[in-house]
Amino acid sequence: MVGRIGAASVLTIALAACGGGGGPATAASPAQPPAKPPASSGEPAAPTQAPAADPVKRVLAGLSTEEKVGQLFMPVLYGTAADTVSGENQARYGAQTPAKVIREYHLGGVILFPANVKSTAQVVDLTNGMQKAAGVPLLVGTDQENGLVSRMSTLMTRFPGAAQIGATGDTGLSRAVARATGEELRALGVNLDFAPVADVNIDPKNPVIGQRAFGDDPAKVAKMVTAAVKGFGDAKVAATAKHFPGHGDTRIDSHSGLPVIKHTRAQWERLDAPPFKAAIAAGVDAVMSAHIVFPKLDPSGDPATLSKPILTGLLRKELGFKGVISTDALNMDGVRKKYGDGEVAVRAVLAGADLLLMPYDLRKAYGAVVSAVKQGRISEQRLDQSVTRLLKLKQARGLLQEAPVASAKRAAQVLRSPEHRKLAARAMG
Repeated sequence: MVGRIGAASVLTIALAACGGGGGPATAASPAQPPAKPPASSGEPAAPTQAPAADPVKRVLAGLSTEEKVGQLFMPVLYGTAADTVSGENQARYGAQTPAKVIREYHLGGVILFPANVKSTAQVVDLTNGMQKAAGVPLLVGTDQENGLVSRMSTLMTRFPGAAQIGATGDTGLSRAVARATGEELRALGVNLDFAPVADVNIDPKNPVIGQRAFGDDPAKVAKMVTAAVKGFGDAKVAATAKHFPGHGDTRIDSHSGLPVIKHTRAQWERLDAPPFKAAIAAGVDAVMSAHIVFPKLDPSGDPATLSKPILTGLLRKELGFKGVISTDALNMDGVRKKYGDGEVAVRAVLAGADLLLMPYDLRKAYGAVVSAVKQGRISEQRLDQSVTRLLKLKQARGLLQEAPVASAKRAAQVLRSPEHRKLAARAMG
């Protein structure tokens, strides 16, 4: 097993965070720029020191196949502390505590839900404890869209949802709310938000998107999404545009069924695509797939999450997205109808997904992907592509430089601060 990548070993290979991503103020300082060459004196120049190794390549090279596969997974773990003994963890994962699950599967990330949340100090202790258990620093994610979907609402400032902000037409407000949300998440040790929603709510009877979208006008939604992506970037928290290629025109909830979007390619370009194109142009860190069938984009009948024409062909090649592609939760019925839970994970990777979110059966999904790699169905090159993207995201958000450590004192100052409460009051109108 690779040694812990964190305060000891990664600091020896630390580089500055990528442009725009930034690391925390406590991250390792960037190397000093090279001195200007002396004026020519006829003497040979002194040899220059070799550049430091790329930290992403360095970490990747130290991972086994099993550890690389673990980097793809982001399950929900049970308990309010890293060492909480939970029968749920034991039954689902074969390990009793979150820390043991992280080590057992070499996890690259975890996602937090309300059951993980009791108090500010407790969440800080949980995220710090999980990071301490990880070989490579974790992506710690949550769904804090604000409004209807707000997993951390018991602790954080209560901002209105996207529809209410979108109705103002104020992109500055969208950016400010995203920045404040990101600042509070980061203070808790959460470094990735599955927001903003980039769907255009075309059908007013849509049961799953609705008020979660910024509106029903593609151009206006695109502007609001752009602002939100920039706001999360201001807070140095990874943003996720969802749900690609667009979940806005359906009356079926993909949590319980498999929606079919009947838009033509031209309609998709006009109605669904603009916010995603805008998010990509704004430098969004991740894009989440939708468990929807889109026959005019892929006639196979598979949901977009399992569609290579949609994830690799359309999102990667045509739209030029170079960041992390996340699946929507793999425990949803919309993606589980046709294939078993192990096969779903394998097909998602083959389609182009990098981050496998909340598999229904982690043991089965993890084992299936490891077997697919060892049997050559998923090539080592394909696996390395996904792990590299995930590591680049961690580097860009300051996680590879040094394992993040949240501060309960700092979190108490940031969460529900007077400034954020004032912003929330303005956003509420």
